[in-house]
Amino acid sequence: MTNAESHWLDEFFRYLATERQLSAHTLKNYQRDLDALQAFMAESHIDAWSTLDANHVRQFAARQHRKGLSGSSIQRALSAARTFYKFLAREQWVEQNPALGVQAPKSPRKLPQTLDVDQISGLLDIPVNDPLSARDKAMMELIYSSGLRVSELVSLDLSDLDFHDASLVVTGKGQKSRMLPIGGKALKAIDRWLKYRDQITPYTQAALFVSNRGNRISVRSVEQRMEYWGKRLGVEGQVYPHRLRHSFASHMLESSGDLRAVQELLGHSDISTTQIYTHLDFQHLMDVYEKSHPRAHKKDD
Repeated sequence: MTNAESHWLDEFFRYLATERQLSAHTLKNYQRDLDALQAFMAESHIDAWSTLDANHVRQFAARQHRKGLSGSSIQRALSAARTFYKFLAREQWVEQNPALGVQAPKSPRKLPQTLDVDQISGLLDIPVNDPLSARDKAMMELIYSSGLRVSELVSLDLSDLDFHDASLVVTGKGQKSRMLPIGGKALKAIDRWLKYRDQITPYTQAALFVSNRGNRISVRSVEQRMEYWGKRLGVEGQVYPHRLRHSFASHMLESSGDLRAVQELLGHSDISTTQIYTHLDFQHLMDVYEKSHPRAHKKDD
C-alpha cells in the first residue's frame, strides 16, 4: 500500500481522536481491527482502499473466523471498517462502502451455568450466626426461590413483601412490575434476617437488604458475598447471582415443562430468551443418555 493510501489511516485516527474524542482504549481497538484489514489487503494484493469490494470484506471476515475470532470480535472489526469507509466517503476518497451489509458469522450461544439441586442445597446450607450470614442466606434463598435478577433483589423494599400471601412485587427491566411467589424456606430465611436487620439499620430505612452500615446493599456487594460463600462451602465453579437465577429457571422448567410460566416468572418480554433453558434441559438428557444407554457409545465391529 502506498504512502498516500496509508495517509488516510492517519487522517482517520486524527478525526476519531479530535472530532469524535474517542478514548485511548477505543482508538486502540480501531487500530487493531484496521491493521488486520490492512494485512489482509496486503496478502490479497489489494493496494488501494478504493479497490476493496464487498466480496473482499466477506473473505476478510471468513479469514478472521478461521483464525478463531469470535463473532462479536469480527463484528467489531466490520464496524471499524464501515466507520473508516464512511470517513473516506466524506472526504470524497471513495464512492462505495464495501463493508455495508457484510455480517459476521454467528458465535454459538453460550448456555448459562447452573447448579444442580444438590449443589444448591449445599450452597444454601449457610450457618447463620450473625447479621451478615442471616442476610446472605436470605438473599440467596430469595433469588433461587423467585428467580430474581440481582438488580431486582437490591431494589426490594420491605413494603414489596407480603408474608401473608407468600409473595412479593418486583420491578424489572423497563420498569415493569410483576408479582412472584416466595418459597417457604426463603420466607423463613427472610424472617430470620429481619430480626437481625433491626439491629443495624433505623426503622426509616425502606430497603429490605442493607449493608453492615445500614444502607441499601449494592449489586457489587451481593456478588462479592456470593462468591465468598461459594468458595467457603466448596461449590464447584464460581457462584454469582445470575447463576442462581439460571438454576431456578432450569429446575422450574425441568419440573413443570411450562415454558410460558417460566417466562412470566423470570420477567422475559420475549419467550425466545426463555427458550435457552430448553437447550439446557436437552443437554442434561443427552448427558444421561450417553452415560446410561448400553448402545449410546458406538464401537467398531
